Amino acid sequence: MGDVTSASAHETTPAKRRGRRPAGQDTKTALISAAREVFGEVGYDGATVRAIATRAGVDAAMVNHWFGGKENLFARAVLELPFDPRDLVAQLLSGPMENLGERIVRTFLTRWDTGGGDIFTALVRSVAGHDQVAHVLRDLFLNQLFSKLVGPGDADRPELRATLCASQLIGMGMIRYVAKFEPLASADIETLVDAVGPNVQRYLTGEL
Repeated sequence: MGDVTSASAHETTPAKRRGRRPAGQDTKTALISAAREVFGEVGYDGATVRAIATRAGVDAAMVNHWFGGKENLFARAVLELPFDPRDLVAQLLSGPMENLGERIVRTFLTRWDTGGGDIFTALVRSVAGHDQVAHVLRDLFLNQLFSKLVGPGDADRPELRATLCASQLIGMGMIRYVAKFEPLASADIETLVDAVGPNVQRYLTGEL
């Protein structure tokens, strides 16, 4: 109930409203940006279409018009879909296998840092209270990404390896963007690549 109350505040608090956007403004981009903020503040269940539209300064009908509903907007705003996971896997596998762990850490941190951590924070808060979101997250990280990254190495216990890789990335994201433990929270990306990349590499190809 606490999240719902918070969402209501977004609908009624004038300070959070941005007003109508001028003609020609990218409505889809505005909705995605607003959705990231609202999902990050109150989670998936607490966020309402009206609150997101109000934050973006557009009519609530635009959410359904552009995205077909809150679930698809969540996928675009928080999971950054649609992107084709196959393209990301191909990009990560384009270099030497012995450096794959470093490329994975660098790629995810770069994407998450670009959004100021809002994407990851919204994801964590939404997963905690919504089974559908948790299912989407498991499918994305395990089935579409890490299982494909483990597979080319022909390593044993690929399911365990994929889960361990996911735990490393999600755990790092929790500390960096949600709990904000220093000095990890403000460390530069390459420092974390050097520190965490070898762990991910062991999960991918090393002895467990």
